[in-house]
Amino acid sequence: MKKIAVVLLQMDIAFGNPKENQRHVRELFQEANLQPGELVILPEMWNTAYDLTRLEEIADYNGQETLQLLKELATTYRVTIVGGSVAVKEGADFYNRTYVIDENGSVLTQYDKAHLFGLMAEDRYLASGNKLAFFENKQVTISPFICYDLRFPEWYRLAAQQGAEVYIVSAQWPVQRLAQWRKLLQARAIENQAFFIAVNRVGADPANHFPGHSMIIDPLGEIILELDDQECIARGEVDAAAILPVRGEIPVFKDARPALYEQIRKGETNNGIFD
Repeated sequence: MKKIAVVLLQMDIAFGNPKENQRHVRELFQEANLQPGELVILPEMWNTAYDLTRLEEIADYNGQETLQLLKELATTYRVTIVGGSVAVKEGADFYNRTYVIDENGSVLTQYDKAHLFGLMAEDRYLASGNKLAFFENKQVTISPFICYDLRFPEWYRLAAQQGAEVYIVSAQWPVQRLAQWRKLLQARAIENQAFFIAVNRVGADPANHFPGHSMIIDPLGEIILELDDQECIARGEVDAAAILPVRGEIPVFKDARPALYEQIRKGETNNGIFD
């Protein structure tokens, strides 16, 4: 069985107010008419938004409150939750972290954002992650990513080489780069011949407006679901059985030449430069 029923929670986020955001997430789950077995996805930094200067005060210590909430919701509604991402304090550091919780309340995986976005000051306040993450759902290998990661194709190709068939991107992507959001998602889907499910927030914080436009994209780069700029709950379906024919027709993974790329990177070939 390769079909996954997905629920996109495209939500507004209260700036620097974890309690209000937790309340709102509960409300959205209550409104969503969730069915057992669905995969529910939240946007990036839904607990605090980008109130980074107050992380010491508002970040979730070791993710305790987030995990308690997501486990409760997952077991109550019998769904798997890709918890967007939240601001977490661990030791002396803060992370932009995704938790994935299954319908039994177990943590399937977690992912810390690897690429920190300087234009929103992440590099000043957050520590970067250094590991890919994967989980299985309906016999499909899924890999979660966060927002700015989208601009680094090599990060996604590594995941594909390790078996990723469906990618999930949680984001707070500002409106002025909406066209890039759409094009980058389509490009990553095409080059990795995989489904992409992307959930972006709506609303505004003191510095940015966020346009939503959460979407599902197929392995050929076709947009099969795209939302508007309003808060909403949306459903779609991903049939991962469609991936194999695409990868068979154009075998980019088989035809890739990683040894050559590494030689060029190390300067072991001429690299097109005249002697």
